[in-house]
Amino acid sequence: MVCKRHTEIPHTSRLFADLLYHFDRVSEFYPNAPFDPHAFRNAAAAIDYPDERRARLVALLREQNGESETLQLLAKSGTNVVVTGQQVGLFSGPAYTLYKALTAVRLARTLTEAGSPTVPIFWLATEDHDLDEVSTCWSFTPTHEPVHLRVDHPRGSDLPVGGIPIEAPPVEALAQSLRGFPFGDEVTELVREAYIPGRSYGEAFAHLLRKLTAPYGLLFFDPMNSGARALAGEFLVKAVDAAPDLTRLLLERNRRLNDGGYHAQVHIEAHTSLFFLIDNGHRLALRQRNGEYAAKDRRFSPQELKDRAASLSPNAALRPVVQDYMMPTVAYIGGPAELAYLAQSAVIYKELLGRMPVSVPRNAFSLIDERSRKLLDRYSLDLDAFFGGEEPLRERMAATLTPPDVQAHFRQVSAATQVHLESLIARLQAFDGSLSAAMRKSAAKIEYQLGKMQKKAAREALRRDTRAQADAAYLFNGIYPHKHLQERFYTILPFLARHGLDLTERLYDSVHTDCPDHHILFL
Repeated sequence: MVCKRHTEIPHTSRLFADLLYHFDRVSEFYPNAPFDPHAFRNAAAAIDYPDERRARLVALLREQNGESETLQLLAKSGTNVVVTGQQVGLFSGPAYTLYKALTAVRLARTLTEAGSPTVPIFWLATEDHDLDEVSTCWSFTPTHEPVHLRVDHPRGSDLPVGGIPIEAPPVEALAQSLRGFPFGDEVTELVREAYIPGRSYGEAFAHLLRKLTAPYGLLFFDPMNSGARALAGEFLVKAVDAAPDLTRLLLERNRRLNDGGYHAQVHIEAHTSLFFLIDNGHRLALRQRNGEYAAKDRRFSPQELKDRAASLSPNAALRPVVQDYMMPTVAYIGGPAELAYLAQSAVIYKELLGRMPVSVPRNAFSLIDERSRKLLDRYSLDLDAFFGGEEPLRERMAATLTPPDVQAHFRQVSAATQVHLESLIARLQAFDGSLSAAMRKSAAKIEYQLGKMQKKAAREALRRDTRAQADAAYLFNGIYPHKHLQERFYTILPFLARHGLDLTERLYDSVHTDCPDHHILFL
């Protein structure tokens, strides 16, 4: 395995980079450093979790998961939790969903072994209403040809996605993409068992991920459960009362983030509400308006919202605080966007909960199969070679295919030309400075044309070598498809189909909760 700093990967935000590598710069926004062992002890010491609430949480989890040793441990006073979560996307969503789950399991075990009993919980984001996002995913074929899979629904739905049934899950299209992989049939059968026609996004997602993580005692929590809504409602009453102050604090936090050169993940304005209302199955956005809350053509007083607290749904800034009221959370495992939310949510934690878990980045992986590893070696490539796009990658690969004598001549001509041009420029400088300046511009053009011709020769070599063109497509689509890290683009399923279901165990063994870097894992 090779590690690569996130600062060397495109689109890494400054806030995320400083959280990982320069915590002193962001300590104003996060109370605990993600890789400091003392941080977990401090977060655990701040937890004051009533036995009555623990009993209700355990009962809810038992209803959703059945009895288990993990649940029995959680029932004991003093046991804490590591939480992670994800939208309930089609076919388990992006590959990093599994990486989140395994990071939570690994950290919970590490804390338990250090003497602080801890269990992992996966929060199913069933309340979200971004149906366009959860109804689609990408697989790939054995040749790394990307395959887009989707479920057709009416667009613009405001229904919580977790309860929406999938009448015709695209299992056969998935199976077709996995055909030819050694374990394709095995993975397809696993998916077929989870995605039964008519089963909801939340149910199917949880079924599949529970199968993939079965050996690790991971518990799953659905906040749309009626008992869960009732428990959350008790806290949301408090949040409604504090809403004007919370909005003020969030606006101030956003200003502080912007002044520090960071971004605010959640857009907040004076009229922004922290709540949605679940009404007749629909998740309605609420806006603050003259001391009341408006949803389309309806208005609600704060008291009316408190009376319907079990039907309220928190926005992205409030949601993690509600979660950690419901659970004795010592750490939260998230990706860059989720950890950015927490920089804002910290003010709500302080105001309403008086504690906040450690914000820990999920492990990140690029999985490299044996053929890709050999091609990387053959063409002398590393991950950086992919970040410019497929065409620059092809040019770089092509350069290795140009006949050696042609490459040598290009180098000789370029070096000799540069020497002669510099000599001519020097002589012109002594004769007439204006001619020297003009000649320097011409020299740059000459060098450019030589480089351009060298690239053309390399492209011609690549065009003649059809195998190299196929190699370029195989590598790019497998490692950086559509200019995205593979973990953000593909579901985990084709990787399981290629390497077997025990890939989950190999990934778990590769999780490092004390390392902030992106992991390049050769399989």
